[in-house]
Amino acid sequence: MTMGSVGKRYARAILELASEQKLVDRTGKELGELAAMWSQSNELQELFSNPTFTAEARKAVLVELTTRASVSPLVKNSVLYLSDCGRLAALPDVARVFDELAAEQAGTVRALVTSAAPLSEAYYGQLQRALEQTTGKKVSIDRETDPALIAGVVTRVGDQVFDGSLRTRLGEIKETLRPV
Repeated sequence: MTMGSVGKRYARAILELASEQKLVDRTGKELGELAAMWSQSNELQELFSNPTFTAEARKAVLVELTTRASVSPLVKNSVLYLSDCGRLAALPDVARVFDELAAEQAGTVRALVTSAAPLSEAYYGQLQRALEQTTGKKVSIDRETDPALIAGVVTRVGDQVFDGSLRTRLGEIKETLRPV
């Protein structure tokens, strides 16, 4: 089973429980924070991949970590369960898929906006309104910069890409000028 399918299975189960307890936003935030801790800590990853550490030692570390992070019992128990199943490495996938499923459940779509340089808040506001009119759904914008674009903006909403970058336009001009 791939890590992505593992993440999807656990994320669905956690979302179902979070929805019942009306803790979807909090659960998503806490999962994201713990996933970031996992991704950034080589020591934590070593602890869970090294067979010389006992299950009790691993559990004690997780209990301490979740207690210090003041996470909800749902998130604490979910992380402990992932550990018990030997699937803690899937935590970043679980957090990512949880966010996607929660947004879908709320009728929100995510848009990734990549620009050559940071853009103004007013621009993001206009873009969000335009995307909401186009999709008919509430849009949440994730921002990213990529100097390789030279100028312009690339917006990805689901499988749809709106490419207004100078890099792409120059490529198109190059193709039209190429001799046949």
